[in-house]
Amino acid sequence: MATEIPALPCNLETCRQHRTGRCDYDANKFMLESENTSMRFNVLATALVLGLAAAGSAQAERLTDQPLVDAAWLNSQLGKPDLVIIDIRDTPKDGTAPYAAGHVPGAVEAQYAAYGWRAKIDGAPGLLPKLEDISAKIAALGVSDDTQVVIVPAGSDVAEFGGATRVYWTFKVLGHDNVTVLDGGYKAWADAGQAVSTDVVTPVAGSFTAKPRPELRAEVAEVEEAIASDTNLIDARSVAQFIGKEKTNTVQSLGSIPTAVNLNFDKFWDKDAGKFASKASIDALVQQAGVTDTDGLITFCNTGHLASIAWFGLSEVAGLKGVRLYDGSMSQWTLDPARPVVVQN
Repeated sequence: MATEIPALPCNLETCRQHRTGRCDYDANKFMLESENTSMRFNVLATALVLGLAAAGSAQAERLTDQPLVDAAWLNSQLGKPDLVIIDIRDTPKDGTAPYAAGHVPGAVEAQYAAYGWRAKIDGAPGLLPKLEDISAKIAALGVSDDTQVVIVPAGSDVAEFGGATRVYWTFKVLGHDNVTVLDGGYKAWADAGQAVSTDVVTPVAGSFTAKPRPELRAEVAEVEEAIASDTNLIDARSVAQFIGKEKTNTVQSLGSIPTAVNLNFDKFWDKDAGKFASKASIDALVQQAGVTDTDGLITFCNTGHLASIAWFGLSEVAGLKGVRLYDGSMSQWTLDPARPVVVQN
């Protein structure tokens, strides 16, 4: 924007008043006023730019960069405008609605099994939903691009906690880094004596823009490349399923993907504390499993649920680089009988 300089009150060469000595115009005074006007404009413009920059910085500021938070931290953040707490607890077999019975104050409900966090695509259950579908569901929870998301599972056991790690991965693979999980879930919140609400929260839709990060997700082609290059594939299922003694009804054949190493999902859980395993525990687990090359690991299971626990532990807690989740896992892999599987005697 150009600075507007006051117009000259006269023409020094043609002004008759100047020639007769009766002109009030003072050239030095005029130049000083012009400089003051320009200076004031520059100061205001600088202040405006700095103000906008500060506002943008504050708006984009993350409340935490940790993958796990405890009940005390979450309690200290309640009521902040950029915070969305998502309660993903499923309704148990007895039909008791967990959210209605009590939840973290301000939390919105989006049950893991019922909300649509995963989708069946081309016969494979548990896949990442279509981009437009999952983006709309996330926005409907009140999440915008700068929102800090906290995911709250029940925390009853590690398999249930896998819902939180899978939803966490969903946010990450969609490019939303402002996400964390309440360690120990709602059980840890209640055990800590924190406030409980029964008020139903109806979210105001946010403005969420997905920015996909394919480097966090493996598909069939990447798994085939990993087999060929002997990259470590991490089978997060039980030992019985890994060696081919058992399988679930979502998988077409017994066995595991060639070259895979078994890291049982329940090893990523501290049963005594009722919380996720520590970095030191996970580092030891990786070493005990004989995983020497930790670059570009791919985790899988049956439907990408338990594998998300391993992905979360390896990538987010242990800090290994380039870890990917194969959300199709064995359910998708075994849909094609031509794809190899290995059964151990």
